[in-house]
Amino acid sequence: MTRKTSTATVFNLLQLACLIATTSASIVSTGDFNRDFDVTWSPDHVNTSPDGRTRSLKLDQESGSAFASKDMFLFGQIDMQIKLIPGYSAGTVLAFYLASDQPNRDEIDFEFLGNVTGQPYILQTNIYANGYDNREERIYLWFDPTKDFHTYSILWNLHQIVFMVDWVPIRLYRNHADKGVAYPRRQPMSLKASLWNGDSWATRGGQDKVDYSKGPFIVSFRNYKIDACVWKGNPRFCRGDSTTNWWNNPRLSSLNWYQRRLFKWVRKYHLIYDYCQDTNRFQNHLPKECSLPKY
Repeated sequence: MTRKTSTATVFNLLQLACLIATTSASIVSTGDFNRDFDVTWSPDHVNTSPDGRTRSLKLDQESGSAFASKDMFLFGQIDMQIKLIPGYSAGTVLAFYLASDQPNRDEIDFEFLGNVTGQPYILQTNIYANGYDNREERIYLWFDPTKDFHTYSILWNLHQIVFMVDWVPIRLYRNHADKGVAYPRRQPMSLKASLWNGDSWATRGGQDKVDYSKGPFIVSFRNYKIDACVWKGNPRFCRGDSTTNWWNNPRLSSLNWYQRRLFKWVRKYHLIYDYCQDTNRFQNHLPKECSLPKY
C-alpha cells in the first residue's frame, strides 16, 4: 500500500520532537534486562546478550515467550526500541504493554499484528480501564518496522495517555473520569512483552495462519528506558507534581502545537480503524469518551 505522507514540514517536526524527547527525562532504569525484568514464559525461547543490554523473544511450534518487569509503576514514561519479525509473520502477535494484576484490570497495549510477506504490519493499540476494553485503534506505520529498531513509547500521567512511535504521537486517551469515563489512575502496572500465536484473529480476522515452516519468529529489544513512579503502596507519592514525577507537570496535560500537528498527520494518513468511528459495532451507541475532547 502506497501513501503520500512525507513533507519537509513533517520531517522538521519529527526532528524537533525527537530532540526534545531525548533531552527531557532523567532515566531511572538500569538498561539491563536481567536486572529489571523476569522471564515469565519459556526461558529457552528468551535470549539475552551477555551485558544484558539486548534481548529477543522467539515463537516456534513449541512455544511463545515473554518477560515482565520486576517492579510495578503508577504513572511515568516507558520507551523501548523494538525490531519486528521480517518476511512472513502472519498470525504472530507481539504485545508490549503495561498491565495491572487485578480482576478489574487496567492495561495500556501496543500490539503488533504480523502479516503475509509483502503486506505491512498493523499496529493496534488498546486500553483497559477498570476491566473494560473495546477501545482498539489500528494504524499502518510509515516505515518498515522489520528493517531496523524503532522506539515505541507510552506516556501515562494524571491527565492523558499518549502512545508514541519515534516520538510521534499516534494515539491519545484523555482522563475524563470527572465525566464518568473510566481512566487508569489507581492500579499500579508492570511492563510486559510477549510473543505468541494469535492467528485466530490477528491477520485478516484469522484467515492467515502462522506458518511454522517459515520460523522461528524472532523479535528483538534494546535501549529501553523506564522513567516512572515505582509502586511502594502509596498512590499519593506517584500522583504528585514534582521534579521527580516530571510526567505530572501541567505542561504535559495536553499535546503541544507540534505534537498536535504530528498527531493529525498520523490520523489523516495512517489510521485504518478507530473504535469511535465504528457505529455498526456499537449499534450507534458509541462509548462516552468518543464524544469528548481528544486534546
